[in-house]
Amino acid sequence: MATNAAEGESSTPSGITGGGPSSSSARVRTKPDPFLVVCRCFSFITAFAAILCIAVNILAAVRSFRMELDIFDGIFRCYAVLIAIVVVLAETEWEFMLKFWKVLEYWAGRGMLQIFVAVMTRAYPESAGEKQELILLQKISSYLLLACGFLYVISGILCIGFVKRARMKKEVSRDQAVKDLRELEKRREELEALLIQVHDRA
Repeated sequence: MATNAAEGESSTPSGITGGGPSSSSARVRTKPDPFLVVCRCFSFITAFAAILCIAVNILAAVRSFRMELDIFDGIFRCYAVLIAIVVVLAETEWEFMLKFWKVLEYWAGRGMLQIFVAVMTRAYPESAGEKQELILLQKISSYLLLACGFLYVISGILCIGFVKRARMKKEVSRDQAVKDLRELEKRREELEALLIQVHDRA
């Protein structure tokens, strides 16, 4: 009976360690923030509208330079393309971009820039010789980006951009904590395996 008791005591550590990983793995799982998911979807729509504006202005610039209709209109379209590219990069939350363009960190600043690009795109002349498909694309892209710009300005006034930045920092901290916890869990499992090997040898 003393031998059985000793075996029961020796098997206790392995039994306790066996149930640990599953419970800690369940705690490690985290759900995405619904607010940030909605913000990312809105950023995608805004970037898509800006890309449409880039395409429209490029086509307009090429047509102006090729047919020699209006050189100044072609130059105007080139500036619209460059500013629209800035709008797209701002929606990616690129740290290098936001470092030198502090105003783009604020949603009101982004919204005003988007409205400016939309107005530049909408200034496309609707003469009789223009292609209807290009004019339709110009209207869709400009009005879509204009709506996004107004929403950005209103959201910026309501300080929603500040809330987003705060939640993004919280999400980064949480992800780092989860990563550290998983690393600790991995090390614990390695130590448990090493302890079991030492116990078997003994």
